[in-house]
Amino acid sequence: MVMTALTTADVRHFEKNLQRMRVELVAELDRLSGSLDDVREARDGTQDDEHDPEGPTLTMEWSRLSGVHHEFAEKLARIDRALERVANDTYGFCTRRGEAIGRDRLEAQPATEYCIACARELEAERRR
Repeated sequence: MVMTALTTADVRHFEKNLQRMRVELVAELDRLSGSLDDVREARDGTQDDEHDPEGPTLTMEWSRLSGVHHEFAEKLARIDRALERVANDTYGFCTRRGEAIGRDRLEAQPATEYCIACARELEAERRR
């Protein structure tokens, strides 16, 4: 199937969604940073939770929160790159092949950089 470039209205639609997603992610990252600070303070204190049979340890909580924080930071970076492509009039085109990315794919993953064919190729390479 041949994909066509997005209309100006389409790009505005996706830009608005990306900006909304960015605001939500920044708020979530701020919240997670606060939680990480709380765990860091507890770990640096005299609290000994390693022998507590109830619930996760502070180390486990730190690992979980820092993993989620890292994942959200990566999502934010992808959104920022997508917004840069909007500003440069290259949004909606595969950064690998230059072909148009389908609207359905952009609806599912507005910050995607790749057409479905490239995404599949890259995923297959990662699995090797």
